[in-house]
Amino acid sequence: MSNTITTTNFNFPNQKSVYRGKVREVYNINDDLLVMVATDRLSAFDVVLPKGIPYKGQILNQIATKFMELTQDIVPNWLIATPDPNVAVGHLCEPFKVEMVIRGYVSGHAAREYAAGKRQICGVTMAECLKENDKFPEPIITPTTKADNGSHDEDISREDILAKGIVSEEDYLVLEKYTRALFQRGTEIAASRGLILVDTKYEFGKTKEGVIVLIDEIHTPDSSRYFYADGYQERQEKGEEQKQLSKEFVRRWLIENGFQGQEGQQIPNMSDEYIQSVSERYIELYENILGEKFVKADIDHIDQRINKNVVEYLSLK
Repeated sequence: MSNTITTTNFNFPNQKSVYRGKVREVYNINDDLLVMVATDRLSAFDVVLPKGIPYKGQILNQIATKFMELTQDIVPNWLIATPDPNVAVGHLCEPFKVEMVIRGYVSGHAAREYAAGKRQICGVTMAECLKENDKFPEPIITPTTKADNGSHDEDISREDILAKGIVSEEDYLVLEKYTRALFQRGTEIAASRGLILVDTKYEFGKTKEGVIVLIDEIHTPDSSRYFYADGYQERQEKGEEQKQLSKEFVRRWLIENGFQGQEGQQIPNMSDEYIQSVSERYIELYENILGEKFVKADIDHIDQRINKNVVEYLSLK
């Protein structure tokens, strides 16, 4: 579908290198700043799907930016500016090689592990007699290793992270503290909008000065799962599926069409009508999560717009 940005080839002033993730492309400016471009790519089951989703990059970038602003009083973050709807500029950081996943409910991966009879996940014991989408007595942190592009993240326990020296104990205690504080704030914000923050992941890095900061995205539908609070308890009591806000609807469509990212499986055809429906769903996610109307940026020449805005910003630095 036209009017999407699925790959970039910018050459910004003082550019040193570029890293291409599943969705974001990160430009190193003079080993000092990072320019992070949120593309319209859509990934599921660790596979990037062949067509872009209009406005998706703008939506993810603006949600993440808003939540960085709403949490900067409790956790420092990497963000400096957003010179374009699809772009965040921040401090160059050395990322920790773990993702801090925190779960308030028995959902997603945790539910699948629980249904398989496991009562431990990442070294954390889960109580007996829970069912899918029940609330945990307390949120649990279930870290994963940060996989290289194209690989799958792997569960890892706190003990293994420390034993393998992936993160020092001193730093890990800070990561845990920040993760719980961010999840608590996110839970409160979600509740004010009639939502439940079910689970999410955070990534952290260290600045050149050695300060641990929040990096990448936060509380977006790609990194988080939300339920609608209204009717949650009734649905649980009846054993019904929860109404949720996340990209789970994309995963389910793929599963229904015979794709789960496994070898030999073909990605189903994504018609223009389906692409448009996904775009509309992401806009709905934005408006529910932030509680404000989504304003569409001009996407006639999206790459030219991004280049112009970033170059103008960097020229003022």
